[in-house]
Amino acid sequence: MAKILVFVEQREGTLKKFSKECLSEARRLADAKGGRVAAVLAGTEETAAQCTSYGADCIYFSDHSGLTAYSTEGYAEMVCAAVRAFQPDVLLAPASSQGKDLMPRVTARLDVALAQDCTQVVWQEEMQLEWTRPIFAGKAFAQVRLSGSPQAGTLRPNVFPLQESGDRTAERISLNESLSLSGIRARVTETQKFAGQTVELTEADIIVSGGRGMKGPENFHLVQSLAETIGGAMGASRAAVDAGWMEHRYQVGQTGKTVAPTLYLACGISGAIQHLAGMSSSKYIVAINKDPEAPIFKLADYGIVGDTLQILPLLNQEIKKIR
Repeated sequence: MAKILVFVEQREGTLKKFSKECLSEARRLADAKGGRVAAVLAGTEETAAQCTSYGADCIYFSDHSGLTAYSTEGYAEMVCAAVRAFQPDVLLAPASSQGKDLMPRVTARLDVALAQDCTQVVWQEEMQLEWTRPIFAGKAFAQVRLSGSPQAGTLRPNVFPLQESGDRTAERISLNESLSLSGIRARVTETQKFAGQTVELTEADIIVSGGRGMKGPENFHLVQSLAETIGGAMGASRAAVDAGWMEHRYQVGQTGKTVAPTLYLACGISGAIQHLAGMSSSKYIVAINKDPEAPIFKLADYGIVGDTLQILPLLNQEIKKIR
């Protein structure tokens, strides 16, 4: 019987979408072995209760004042406390910015290996998992098996299907008394919210990105307008960010954000390997570029050869008619 523990992120009392995906995948893996799923999160008991809808049989939570703001050390202490209590065979977390920061600290404390940013997890013989993760900027995939227990990995957002488990009851256990948070040396003191982007880039189901072919910052309103029309988020290539046309928080790529939406529209983006590494896991890719030999067309499911600045307004207009 497999026991799987999932680190869950929440914001303002609501579970993040990629955490729901992790719970759903944990439920699938556990059901294949007749196992149990536990969740661990910093938040109230009411917030913890949301985990039951996505497969948790047991929930460890802490509403300790020292965990109100994120800190690597504090959250690592919380996750390790849950590991000691639940004794899992597998430890999962989303490959979000927080998950990628937290899990190396957790696995170092547990003295186990970690598979980062995985796109597939399958059972092999007995209780051994095989983790598939992109390497060499997405040009190849490594299949990894980890020794030691628990086997730990982070899952790429928007790759694993979200599935609700229906009616389920779960035991909720507070970790407050088992935590020692006196050694925290650094913590987040403030979180700034940016106006204008209603959908978080890494969680967006649709992304419209602009590149050097937009020819200047004054034309990125075309990208933003199309993104708003189809209910998506706006992104940018490294070339556009390096040129100062867009802020770094919009950058998609190896040195920006890794995304895996259902639909990715690349507008005036040639398709450098650095950019492809950040969006190649998208389910459908549509490319618009005036160069028919642009590398992006080799990866795209659909391609439009033409001037991006002329095509975007027409595309936006036609979509508005349909909607």
